[in-house]
Order: sequence, then structure tokens, then C-alpha cells
Amino acid sequence: MLNRKKAPEIKDAVEFNLQLKPSEQFTLDNGVPVYSINAGAQDVTMIELVFYAGNWYEDQNIVAGTTNFLLKNGTSKRSAFEINDHFEYYGAYLNRNCYNETSNITLHCLNKHLKQVLPVVEELITDSIFPEEELAIYKQNQIQRLKVSLQKCDFVANRFIDEYLFGFDHPYGRYTSIPDFNALTREQIVKFYSDHYVNGQCIIFVAGNLSSDIFQQLNAVFGHLPLNKKFPAQKSFIVHSASQKKHRVTNDENGVQGAIRIARPFPNRRHPDFMKAQVLNNVFGGFFGSRLMGNIREDKGYTYGIHSYFQNHVADSAWMVSTEAGRDVCEATITEVYKEMQLLRDEPVNEEELLLVRNYMIGSILGDLDGPFQIINRWKNYVLNGLDETYFYDSINTIKAITAEEIQELAQKYLVPEEFYELVVI
Repeated sequence: MLNRKKAPEIKDAVEFNLQLKPSEQFTLDNGVPVYSINAGAQDVTMIELVFYAGNWYEDQNIVAGTTNFLLKNGTSKRSAFEINDHFEYYGAYLNRNCYNETSNITLHCLNKHLKQVLPVVEELITDSIFPEEELAIYKQNQIQRLKVSLQKCDFVANRFIDEYLFGFDHPYGRYTSIPDFNALTREQIVKFYSDHYVNGQCIIFVAGNLSSDIFQQLNAVFGHLPLNKKFPAQKSFIVHSASQKKHRVTNDENGVQGAIRIARPFPNRRHPDFMKAQVLNNVFGGFFGSRLMGNIREDKGYTYGIHSYFQNHVADSAWMVSTEAGRDVCEATITEVYKEMQLLRDEPVNEEELLLVRNYMIGSILGDLDGPFQIINRWKNYVLNGLDETYFYDSINTIKAITAEEIQELAQKYLVPEEFYELVVI
């Protein structure tokens, strides 16, 4: 019998033996690979179709993002209203997103309605017509949204820091402008759609309490499509970082707050330092108990929140410190960031702080494994970055085994102020 007078034993997260549920894999008749996770108690399925149709593959700015957004806005059989009404009728949710290398179409649906919903998803992939009136509405809305966003210092800072790091001609450093929207034509969208969706390269990820015939359903709907016949033409881009490293931009003469970005180029996930640097990043500014938060938020009160993180692109990456602070304390905030870098270079992290960070990181991974949708999302990141489950277990071992001396060596190697681009936008 449970003794309620005795407190349960408290265990550190680092004592947990985390396991990544293996994904089941199969291939459709047309060669499209499918990765699935069968788990969960509810009869709900998530299906994500990932296309190599991101900004990396466009010949003109914003064509990829516009094409992805307008997929739901009309086919030869249904109007935009009818498409949305169909998904709503069956209680399904369809979303689409465009990223640097890839874009996706994501469906959440009750298992019992998949047969009614999946054919419409196929219709979007093969028969979207991109009506001129829908494109005009999209351009008008996006221009208005951009005008509003350009008044915000954090929005402007995010655009500029990426340009400084990668160069405007690189997909990671490019951003949109009003002339880009004005120059956009339906013909450009139709061609991109044909090349990268109708005849594109696709990977499917499925998760949920899957029905026994889910693979047959997917093959019946998507297995006959002309997908994966050819990989999109490979493009390579050279990083052209800005020569000047310190930038001050006045976006609003009367602004009372400044957006601060301090960033440097950093290797991608496949670099041997990446896993260990994740631990250093969390000590530095990766969570609420980090040094940047303790100093600049809790002690100095310069900001509501400050964070450091890695931009996890496939080809190249960056290490970023991001915050907003009062106009009068922006320079003082930057000084404190560099002070924390110096402390990490000069002194090893003590065991108590390192244990805190280990527990936080293992606990975060544990939370990321809570449910089939989260698990398949981790598998998706591995697949798209050319990794496998070995990366998961190596990450766990790194978090548990890294020493204070290794963290200090990484700080001395990477937390060097001269290597960082520094931007303040008022």
C-alpha cells in the first residue's frame, strides 16, 4: 500500500534512460519514402508532406513562399472557400509552411475521415490553379503586413542580422521588400509549382494512433503521382558576410526600445563541436536559468528576456544572442553580454550549475518525446539533415558526459567577441 507520509524519491533527469521510438519506414509505388510513428491513444493522424521547395530553390525572391501559401486558394474543381469548408466540415486542419530548404503541407485529421480528406490534399498538390484574384489579395495583404512590421525594431533587426551573417544573395540572408511583391507574377508561381510540387521531390511523415490500412491509403492517394522522378537542380551559395561587424540603425527616431542582435557564423549539426556547444549555449543564454538571464534580466533589469540559440539551417548556421532593451541601456546590455562570454572563457563552470543545465536539457528532450507528433518531428529533423537515431543517443551521452573543462575550451574557441556581428536597431 502506498505510504503517503513518505515523500517519493527525487531523481535527476540525467538518471533517466531516454529511448527514441524507432520509426517504421516504407516506400510508395512512385518511390516516395514514408516515415511513421504509431503511438498515442486518440484516433488522430498527422500527415506531413515535405517538399524540396523552399527559398533555396527559387529564382526570384518570395516565389517559393507565395506558391506554398496559395496552395489552398483554389483548384480547377474547388474555390478557396470550398477547400477550407471541406476540411472544416470533417474537423480536419490543414496548414502549410515554407522554410529555407523545404516547404510542407501538414494535415491533422480523425482517422475515420482520412478517406474523405486525403483526395483533396492530393488535389492541392496536382491541380492548384493560383487564381489571379487570390494572388492580388495575397500581395495586397502581405504589403500591408510588411509596412506594419517594418515599424518594429525587432523585425528590422532580424532581417539585417541575417544579411550581415550570410549576405543578401544567400537564401539565409535574403528578405522581402515591397518591390518583390509588385514584381511577382502568376506565371512564376505556376512554373515553381510544376517543378517543385507536381513533379517535385517529396518525403512523407505520418504519426498518431494509425489505422491498420494507413499505408494502403497513402499509397492509393499519393503513390501514383509523378513525384521523386528527379531531384531539383542543385544550387550552391557562397556566404558573403558583411565586412563591418558593428551596426547601429535608427528605424524610429522616437523609439524607446532597441532590438539587440549579437551573432556569429557557426557550423551545422554535422560538425563535431555542435553537440557540446549546445551545452555551452544553455549555460550562456539558452534557458531561463542561464547566465545572460541571471545577469541582464534578474540583476540589471535591462530587459524582460534575453536568449542565445543556434539557427539550425541545413547548410550553414549561426550562433545568435537576441533581446530587446530600453534605448538608454542597449550599449550597457551589450557590454554585459561580452562580460559573460569572458567569464565562460576564463573560469570553468561549477558542478552545481552544470548539473542544472544537464537536467534542463534532458528534461527538455523528455518533453519533446511526449506523444507521436513530437517524436515524428524529431525524426523529420534527422532525416532532412541526413542524420539517424545515432545522433539522438550521441546527444544524450554528450549532455551527460561533457566536462567543465570541455565547456571552457569551447567558450575560448567560439565565444570570442571579435567574431560576433553586433547590431542595435532603435
